[in-house]
Formats: sequence, structure tokens, C-alpha cells
Amino acid sequence: MQKRTKVILTLLLPIQYIALHILKRFPQFIETYYSQGIYPYIGKISRYVFGWIPFSIGDIIYALLIIFLFRWLFKNIRRIGREPFLFALDITAALSIIYFLFNIMWGLNYYRVPLNTTLGLEKDYTTEELLNTTHRLIAKSNELHRQLGYADSTKIDIPYTHQEIFEKSINGYQNLEKEYPNLHYSPKSIKKSTWSLGLTYLGYSGYFNPLTGEAQVNRLIKTYKFPVVSCHEQAHQIGYAAENEANFIATLAALHNDDPYIQYTGYIFALRYCVNEIARRDIKVYEEILPTINFGILESYREMREFWDSYKNPFENISKAFWDQFLKANNQSKGIMSYSYMVALVVNYFEDKPI
Repeated sequence: MQKRTKVILTLLLPIQYIALHILKRFPQFIETYYSQGIYPYIGKISRYVFGWIPFSIGDIIYALLIIFLFRWLFKNIRRIGREPFLFALDITAALSIIYFLFNIMWGLNYYRVPLNTTLGLEKDYTTEELLNTTHRLIAKSNELHRQLGYADSTKIDIPYTHQEIFEKSINGYQNLEKEYPNLHYSPKSIKKSTWSLGLTYLGYSGYFNPLTGEAQVNRLIKTYKFPVVSCHEQAHQIGYAAENEANFIATLAALHNDDPYIQYTGYIFALRYCVNEIARRDIKVYEEILPTINFGILESYREMREFWDSYKNPFENISKAFWDQFLKANNQSKGIMSYSYMVALVVNYFEDKPI
């Protein structure tokens, strides 16, 4: 009976794969019946169950799964020679269950209607529009930098603890949902990752656990980035799987926050993406624009670069290569590079809005 169950589960794996590739052709169906239908209940239940616990249950589950995996391999490795078919059957049956749980708990959100469509934004933009938005972001970022009481040359450190930032991040989503009700976020379930050092060596600022609905933020990342990363992982929690879309929603949540420090992190986060896009398009224009940005803002960028550089190692490249392929397999054809497409959303969002 056990063997029969494993065979059935194994046969279901390719069936699931084919069904998913059929479903991805119908994003409106997924948007209506999953992303805005079933998933909000799944997400809320997960956050209600695990959100009140002060530490990450997801981190513990992952640790136990890794221990179980190594224990299972140690006990069964000799079966590869003796009974290779049954050994492979165990693995494929397990993969079938994991694949199903991942997609039903969250993964189908990769195939929803693109965010620019649901928000009524264009996805193309000209270099002139990019430059216009960037100049406006520079002016606003410099202005906020001074309003917070800092000299232009001074780097701003956010005067809040990580837990205070988690609490404050909710306010941005509460204000944002007045404009976009689908971006409602409640209840909160965001925590510092237990495995922050490992995340840092792998090159990640945070991650979302689809099994528990918890958002995990790397507690070691520098403060200016921490509020935006928190909002980014919260965007994943409400069903926005694509990285560029989560970045854009995080930017909006930070900009809509009543706290000026959180707003400031949102502006300089968006500004960095726009300036980098200009550098890719025209290095001479980039070199002309850079001196117009307050030196204190550039110092925040430098601090962040040096932080990541201090943890560079060969495993990061392996990890990023794996993540790149994972994204491509989940409807993000540009892989890791899809993060940069957030610029298109920023430029078009601010086209007819004040900054």
C-alpha cells in the first residue's frame, strides 16, 4: 500500500507540472480565484497562527527538515545500489508533496495578473521620463534629508530598533490600502531571521516562508535598508510573488508611511534603482547626476555596498545562480535581473503624481 501511494504521488508530479503550465496561460483566472480568492484566507490564517510567536517557526521547521534530510540520506544511501527504483520513488513522492504544498500555499501567485495591469500603470518608459523621475526623486530625497535635521554630508541612521520598524511598517500599508484596497496587510507576522548570518553569506536581505506565512528579515543588514526589506517581505505575504513587484509595493508602503524616517528610506531606495538604470543607459549622464545627490545619501549606499562586500564568498554565487533559475522557472523570465524592472513601475507611477 505504501509503495502504491508513492507511485501515485510520483505520477502526480508531472501532472501537476503540466497543469501549472496550462494555468499560467490564464492569469486572470488565477488572479480572481486564487490571488484574490483563496490565497488571502490562506495568508491570514497562517499569519494569525504564527504571527504572535516572537521567534521564527519557519526557521525551526527548515532546520528540522534539513536534519531529517541528512538523517534520511545517511540511513538510505546504500539503497541506491540495492534498490535504485524504490530509492528514487521515495524522492519523487516527497518532491510531489512539496511541489503541491508550495504552489497551493503561495506559489500560484507567480502567475497572477502583472501588477502594472492591476494598478493601471504602463510598463514601458523613455529615458527622458526616467531622467525626469530621477531628478524629482533626488530633489525630494535631499529635501527630506535636510528636514530630518542632518547636514547634506551626514549619513542618516534610522533611530529605531528592528522591532520598532516592524511595528511602524504596518502604518504604510494602512495608508496605502486607501488608494489600493488589494494591498491590505493584516495581521502582522514579520520577524528577524534566526539564520541571519547564513542569509548574509548567501547574499540575501530576507525571505518569505510559504509554509508558515512568516516574513523573515536579515537582522544584520544596515538600518537604511531594513524598513524597505520589511515592507518587501510583507508584500510577498499578501500574495505578490514577483520580486520587482514586491520591491515596488515596498517602496509605496515606505513612501505612504507617516514616519519621515521610513519615508526617507523609501525615497532613497527608489532613487538608487533609478540612478543605477541611468548608469546602464548613459554613464556620462550618470556621472553628471551623481554630484547632485546629498553626500550623506551616497554614504548610505556606500555603507550598504561595503557590508555585502565584506561577506562575499563562493557560496553566494552558487546561491544566486540557484535563485536565478528558481525565478525563471516561476514565470520571471529575467531571473534575478527582474528586480531592476521595478524602475518601470516607479517611473510610470510618478508620471502624474507629486513626489
